Amino acid sequence: MATDKAYKVLAQQQGISNKKAKELIDRGLVFVDDRKVRIARAEINTETKFRIEYPEDIEILYQDEDIIAINKPAQVDSYEIQDAIEGAELLHRLDRDTSGVLLLGRNEDFIKRAVNEFKNRRVEKHYVAWVDGVIYENIEIDEPIFTVKKGKAFSMIDPVRGKKAHTLVKPEEVQGKKSKVHIEISTGRTHQIRVHLAHVGHPVIGDEQYGSRTQSKRVLLHSSKIKLLDYEFNAKEPKDIARYK
Repeated sequence: MATDKAYKVLAQQQGISNKKAKELIDRGLVFVDDRKVRIARAEINTETKFRIEYPEDIEILYQDEDIIAINKPAQVDSYEIQDAIEGAELLHRLDRDTSGVLLLGRNEDFIKRAVNEFKNRRVEKHYVAWVDGVIYENIEIDEPIFTVKKGKAFSMIDPVRGKKAHTLVKPEEVQGKKSKVHIEISTGRTHQIRVHLAHVGHPVIGDEQYGSRTQSKRVLLHSSKIKLLDYEFNAKEPKDIARYK
C-alpha cells in the first residue's frame, strides 16, 4: 500500500500547490468521509479520497457610516474579514470555528465609543451551542479565566491569575445525550464559553481542545445576537446549529 504526506496527496488530487493543500488542511476544510483531516504531514494512503468543504459566503447583515455587522461563517478567521473590508476595524473577535454576528467599526470616534461599551460590559452577547450531556436547568458560571497566548491560545479556570468571567446557560432542547443551549455572557474572555461549559462537564460538541469527545466538523457554537449602543443584530442559525444530526 503506497503512502505519502496528506497534503501531497491532496495537492495531486486537486491540482493545487503543496502550500495551498497545507493551508486547506490547517484551516479544517479537508475531510475523508465525515472525518476532518487534522495533520497535513500525516502519512496517508495515496488512494484516499479527500473532500474540501469551503466556508459559506460572508453575509452583510447591516452597514452604515459607523458600523458593519457580518454573519461570519464557521472556518473563517475574524481578521480575514477585517482585511477584506477596507477602512473597517474589528470591535471584537469570534474564534475561527464560531459562526454568527461579528461587528466592525468604520470610523475612529465610533470605534472608541464601541470599545468602551465592551470594556464596561454594556454589550449584550447571546450565543447558541450544542453541548455534550443533558442540561435541564439554568446554569450560572462565575469562574475566573486565565489565558496562555504562546502559540495556540489556551484558557483555564484560575482563581489566582484569572480575570472575572460570567456565563449564563439556559437549556433549549435535548437530543439523546446532547443539549442545545442558549448562552449569554457579560464578559469576553478568550474561549470563555468553551472553558466555562467544559468546567461544568458540558463541553461544546466538536471542541476537542477543551474535552469534547463527540466528533463534529467544527465547534458547534454560534453568535446569535449582539446589542451594542442603539444597535441590535441577529444572525440566523446555520443548519448544523439549528438541528443537530
